[in-house]
Amino acid sequence: MYTYKSGIAQIDEASGGFDAGTNILILAPPMSAADQLAYALTKPVPGEYAIVLSTNERAAEVVDAFKVAGADKRFTGVIDAITKSSTPGITDTARLMFVSSPTDLTGIGIKFSNMVETIFEGNFADGETGLFPPPIRFCVNSISTLLMYRRLEVLYQFLHVLTAKLKKIEGVGVYILNSESFDEKTLSLIKQLMTCVIEVKVEQNINLMRIRGLSGVPGDWMKFSVSKGQVTILP
Repeated sequence: MYTYKSGIAQIDEASGGFDAGTNILILAPPMSAADQLAYALTKPVPGEYAIVLSTNERAAEVVDAFKVAGADKRFTGVIDAITKSSTPGITDTARLMFVSSPTDLTGIGIKFSNMVETIFEGNFADGETGLFPPPIRFCVNSISTLLMYRRLEVLYQFLHVLTAKLKKIEGVGVYILNSESFDEKTLSLIKQLMTCVIEVKVEQNINLMRIRGLSGVPGDWMKFSVSKGQVTILP
């Protein structure tokens, strides 16, 4: 079974990376490096694909962020829940798809399935890798925005379907959730769907993370930085 490298030595050296079917929650406060960390974990290495559900940034901004991180844009897809509200006539392509707003969970689910199907059929990019099942990294940025529009019970069912689909297709999911905006019931319920949790906090303008739920990986707080899609653990 395929193993996804995390790019974080403490994970890759201990466990080889993320097993296929892993779902990772990044639990982080505002103004932290959560977005950069999530994109670093989602960035496809050669032979892989990435899909980002963006509720906060336009598709062009996401593509630019991945380009800066060194990803091949031919293997990066975006489901944009922002642009269509201001540009209703915008049309889908194989790699860029649009839904009316973050409230449209049904539309998001359909676009995700369509994009995955396009990858599996080999029609997503020139120079398909030939690996099967094709390794797909998926990022939701962010669960917090979705919770502003839909009730917890509804979103839980939506995420339950998404996480199960990622397991079925042997992909990896990365999900961002604001740790300060929701009560413990909400955090606990979302955590139930995840394989592991990466907690992030900021102290004196320094980002720290600890990893919970990955066998062999210590749960100690570690200082880190992210630059151009690379995560560096600081001394």
